[in-house]
Amino acid sequence: MKSPKLNHLLQRHGAHLAFLVALTATLGSLYFSEIRHFIPCTLCWYQRILMYPLVIITLVGIIERDDFLPTYVLPFSLVGLCLSAYHYAIQWGVLGSTTACTIGIPCNVRYVNYLGFITIPFMALTAFSLITIIMVTTRRAYQQREPAPA
Repeated sequence: MKSPKLNHLLQRHGAHLAFLVALTATLGSLYFSEIRHFIPCTLCWYQRILMYPLVIITLVGIIERDDFLPTYVLPFSLVGLCLSAYHYAIQWGVLGSTTACTIGIPCNVRYVNYLGFITIPFMALTAFSLITIIMVTTRRAYQQREPAPA
């Protein structure tokens, strides 16, 4: 059971938090590809396909004040979370490379490796995880909202 203050915060700003995370992840991926000139692998492209629409979906949800926003966001964030976890496991050799990684840039390439474990797929995993957590808790906050008096 959440506190009333946390419920209120999520009801008012959950969508804003998800938007901020999605926007940051999108701009970060564009920075790595367009400024640092890192060529995205196939799995990176799939993660982008799932992340980029979240910026628009969450922005429209904010503008429209749509209580169903978590329902629209969660399929993207959950699939993205699984895909980025899979990519991260491939990158660290826990799983073997998939056939999708045989064309172009290999999926196990680590362009960045901050603190010995933070790679681009880890950053995507973090973003998808945050968006998922924010949207699940926001959805619960919406469901616990007291009905307006008639």
